This record gives sequence, C-alpha cells and structure tokens, in this order.
Amino acid sequence: MAADVTHDSEACKRVDDGITRVFQLLGKRWSGPIVAVLVEQAAHFADLRRAVPGISERMLSDRLAELGAAGLVLREVDEGPPLRVSYRLTDAGAALEPALRELAEWAKAHLPDAPACPGAESERPAAAPR
Repeated sequence: MAADVTHDSEACKRVDDGITRVFQLLGKRWSGPIVAVLVEQAAHFADLRRAVPGISERMLSDRLAELGAAGLVLREVDEGPPLRVSYRLTDAGAALEPALRELAEWAKAHLPDAPACPGAESERPAAAPR
C-alpha cells in the first residue's frame, strides 16, 4: 500500500535523462579530451597518448573501448608492416564537435585560467612587447 506523501513539484524535478547519459560517458576522466583530439583528425594510439598528457596506456585503451562500445569511436587496424591501430570518430562522435566547441568557449569565458601545458610556450608565438 502506497503511503500518502505530499510534496511540491520541485521535489519531482529530475535531471534530463539525456544529460545524465552524456555525462556518464563523457564525464569520465579523459573521455572528453580523447574525443576532442579525434574531432580534429583520426589518430594512432601513440599519437593519442601524446596528445592527452597524463593518461596511461591502460586508461587510454579502456576509454577508447568504452567510446567504441558507445558508438562514438571506430578502431581500425592498419595491417602494415608495421601493424598499427588508428582511431576515428563515427558520425555520431563527429556530431559532438559543435557541443565541444561551445564548451571550450564557455570554459575560456567562465573558468579560471589553467597552467599552460609543459612545452606549450615554445609552440606559441611570443607576446608582443608592451
């Protein structure tokens, strides 16, 4: 028998199911940066490892498998020699590009500056003298 429970409509509001599913996948550490790298171009495993500083090989492999199972990333074997594995976004993965660009713009406008990546200073043009 159900208990008589009264509460206002605010108590019934829930997070949108789509938002929940997106952040369950892309909210995991490293998933967003991996997709962001692949938005630009397909990449071999070693290239992805270099492009996402701090990620271990095991974690990269796990995240790529999860993104693949979700239908966002395709794994392709280049027979070689040498044998190499590359990854690229599916159409569904590539469709994330506008959302990722918007998130990047939002972060630039609303989040405090993060320290520069090691070596990034040498890749940037020198600032104009004041």
